[in-house]
Amino acid sequence: MQPELWQQILTLHAELHSVRAVADRLHVHRKTVRRALHSPRPPRRLAAPRGSIVDPYRGWLLAKLQQYPELTAVRLLQMLREQHYSGGYSVVKRCVAELRPRLLPAHFSPEFAPGECAQADWGCWRAVDVPGGRRRLSFFVMVLCHSRMLYAEFFYGEAMEHWLAAHRHALEFFGGVPAKIMVDNCRTAVTRPAMGEQPAVFNSQYLDFAGHYGFRPVACTPRRANQKGRVESAVGYTRTSFLAGREPAAIEALNAALADWRDTVANVRLHSTTGRRPVDLFAEAERAALSALPAGPHPCTVDRTIPVSSRFRVTVDTNLYSVPSSLASRKLSLRLAADRVSLFDEGNVPVADHPRSYGHRQKSVNPEHERELVLRTRHARDQQQLARFLALGSHAETYLGALRERRPDWRSHVRRINALAEIHGRDQVARLLADACENHAFGAEYVLNILAARQRVLPEPGPLHVTRREDLLDLDLPEPDLDVY
Repeated sequence: MQPELWQQILTLHAELHSVRAVADRLHVHRKTVRRALHSPRPPRRLAAPRGSIVDPYRGWLLAKLQQYPELTAVRLLQMLREQHYSGGYSVVKRCVAELRPRLLPAHFSPEFAPGECAQADWGCWRAVDVPGGRRRLSFFVMVLCHSRMLYAEFFYGEAMEHWLAAHRHALEFFGGVPAKIMVDNCRTAVTRPAMGEQPAVFNSQYLDFAGHYGFRPVACTPRRANQKGRVESAVGYTRTSFLAGREPAAIEALNAALADWRDTVANVRLHSTTGRRPVDLFAEAERAALSALPAGPHPCTVDRTIPVSSRFRVTVDTNLYSVPSSLASRKLSLRLAADRVSLFDEGNVPVADHPRSYGHRQKSVNPEHERELVLRTRHARDQQQLARFLALGSHAETYLGALRERRPDWRSHVRRINALAEIHGRDQVARLLADACENHAFGAEYVLNILAARQRVLPEPGPLHVTRREDLLDLDLPEPDLDVY
């Protein structure tokens, strides 16, 4: 019976007080009305269970699974074939999924003293628009295990520089360092997980960071998320309390909103396990138990060697960064931080520093890096122009000296005279320079005027005609017509 029909029957019966009247009004049988009146909720039609070809073997499968819980559905299908089973694999797979015991392994809930341990992990979120494309955001979470004091921050990635910077910001937020930090088996922390009696091998850069701040890193057993359940719960709480229903935005705006949520919601809520507010328990017991921060912060950078292209650019995450043009096609030391890209020459001499771009195929160019190449290129062009000018004869050097004395823009005059030599011939322009030196005409416009004057075509002389004054008086004029008046 549909819930709408059941509700209509109850409503009409309250008004009409008659089963027959309700049945007539709704055009249903009286038995349907009585069944609805005697049901506290909409009655459902119970369909007869369908039989399955594997039903005769369910008892045998259950016994085998209790005896050998590790048996797979594929192996059980092979064993059923020996029992003359003719069905398919999918039916056996569904039956085994129903019959297999699902017992969660028992584990202790660890207790931590104040300042003893913190747990850290990453969480992934949605992608945001960046210049040239989109990039996925990740958020880092660190929780102090005793007080449940929480720190969270968004990053554009989960690389080593982000991992170390997130740790540093979290420890600075707490104002101290716990004795140990428990982490997952991510590559930025662990290069080889624990296997049997062999302990985990930690990343050397992470160990250097841990030694700088004075904590001991601890890696969880693979596939045992319960060992760092506090941060797992914090990541889930961040998703449901902060990220749920939120639209992607710029990472600066998200981090500002996340910091406000952290201070006004997450760390002042009444924790369901401790029954205390994390900020109160932290101030009461855990703040004093943390070790002091070191005198200076860790740089949180990743150093490696990087080649420079012939266009004096280095490529980091598809983005181009400029270096001085004199370092083209060489190898430099790259120091990569979460917010900076720094490059060093031999002897650890800084040669370039740029804000890090998280777009795709973006360019970060310092105009000073191109200035030297521009000057070198201009000097080479000037030398070529001078060499061509001096090849215009013995008077070219004298003429060039006079140009330099009289013309501040003598380079442009040299280029223009060279262009005239290409158009009108070098020999002719060489003779013009000799004449110009004699006449003290120093400039490209003088050379052009002399050239134009010499190339001007004059009319050929004709027979001489002398006009006498009396010839002008011997004029034959027609008689005027006065009829028009």
